[in-house]
Amino acid sequence: MKHIDEYRSHELSKRLLDKIKGAISRPWRLMEVCGGQTHAILRHGIDEALEGYIQLLHGPGCPVCVTPESAIDQMVELSRSEGFIVVSFGDMLRVPGTRESLLQSKSNGADVRIVYSPLDVLKIAHAHPKNEVVFFAVGFETTAPATAITLQQAAALSLRNVSMLASHVRVLPAMEFIANSPESQVDGFLGAGHVCTITGYEAYQKLVDQYSLPIAITGFEPVDLLRGILKCVQMLESGQPGVANVYERSVRVEGNAAAMDCFNDVYEVADSPWRGLGNITAGGLSLKSKYERFCAKQKFSLPIVNKSCQQECRSGDVMTGKIRPPECPHFGVSCTPDHPIGAPMVSSEGACSAYFRYRMERESQRT
Repeated sequence: MKHIDEYRSHELSKRLLDKIKGAISRPWRLMEVCGGQTHAILRHGIDEALEGYIQLLHGPGCPVCVTPESAIDQMVELSRSEGFIVVSFGDMLRVPGTRESLLQSKSNGADVRIVYSPLDVLKIAHAHPKNEVVFFAVGFETTAPATAITLQQAAALSLRNVSMLASHVRVLPAMEFIANSPESQVDGFLGAGHVCTITGYEAYQKLVDQYSLPIAITGFEPVDLLRGILKCVQMLESGQPGVANVYERSVRVEGNAAAMDCFNDVYEVADSPWRGLGNITAGGLSLKSKYERFCAKQKFSLPIVNKSCQQECRSGDVMTGKIRPPECPHFGVSCTPDHPIGAPMVSSEGACSAYFRYRMERESQRT
């Protein structure tokens, strides 16, 4: 397929692997911060091909995985209320709160629905004018503009039965959080190309300057990822860290101006709790005052639950690169996709889910 096959070229991938190995004087540890990249790395065997040269660490690249239990509990509580319809994306329904998931609430009779686009919320609200339709909005900066457009449309249409719990999170503050940790093992980052397509990457230079860590903005195909790894290695070996964009077909330094206009109209930056990581300064988004009437927290006076139910789950260690999923004692034993303990095994983008799927496939092929 045009614009796909050339980025999956076995010959080009082999040449890039050889260049990476030839450029390395010592092993380096690189972290990708996107779940899609994690899955591609494992699916294409990049981790094994670079074993002994590059240790790939897996960051908090799954917004579903870092959604706090308290937000899920709030949505579960609303779903149990008479006259409420709670909607969200598919993966979000399976992630447990402190008591149960939205999927469990649905099985107990609650009206919980999956949407594929935030704009579907408006259709549901039109079709059910006597119900309160609450959208559980999750995602990185990639999906936030679509949610923003939904609220702009709801305002233009004067819809009174639409509200939203905003649980969007921001990638760069999470990278800063990890880089600032005394236990950080990260030598460089593979930046999330889909996020930078929206936001641009000018702001990333501050992280480079403060922590002397190179960042390569990359995509999701094997050639994209290998080009990003090679660029990081070259910057590390030369001692000249910077921000390099190797996803040129999609990312511009200024990002997507139209998407950011919607983004900036609806949201303001806010501190935010991340599941497994704790509170991250400027790590999330809240609605600006002119859209407060759509804020589910305020509209329904949602209770705040501060406890966590996942203390045996080492998802926080996985998402900060301290351990790999198989190093968790529960991985593949008491924690599987059918019976997950933590969010990274629940979500299709989670690192634990990726390891379970692709490592199991490799082992079965070898036997």
